[in-house]
Amino acid sequence: MAQRLDGPIAAKTLGSELLSVRVGVQEFALDIMSVREIRGWMSSTPMPHAPPSVKGMINLRGVVLSVIDLGELLGLAPVESGPSAVIVVVQVDDRMLGLLVDAVCDIITINAAMIQPTPDVGHRESQNSVSGLVMIDGRIVSILSVPHCFPERSAAIAA
Repeated sequence: MAQRLDGPIAAKTLGSELLSVRVGVQEFALDIMSVREIRGWMSSTPMPHAPPSVKGMINLRGVVLSVIDLGELLGLAPVESGPSAVIVVVQVDDRMLGLLVDAVCDIITINAAMIQPTPDVGHRESQNSVSGLVMIDGRIVSILSVPHCFPERSAAIAA
């Protein structure tokens, strides 16, 4: 399968910066330009009839944000809500969302030559949400395409 890279990461060839986060034992990286803020856990208000990955809403300085469990969204184990959890506030198109993760790990600087294609696992959601892989110190970090993680549900989870 051909390597599919799009969005801000593909446009940059040298020195792209990513924020790596941990969900369970897996590490993911987000384009640092989409990250607006990193917050410690704060309780959220549940949203009626929301998908299981939507943990609720928080008030961030007068702006109501949806909090999305990144683990559940990606089909992994849910993130444990509590004092050790972290909310990464990201800009997705014209709105902000909070992504619930287990930990923020590092800022990674990469170039296009470091990005490996995502294996063809036959599942379209996997191919769309992960735009590439990077090997760092013997571990595989999946590069998330944040806008592609919310294709059809984006209107439903907008605050």
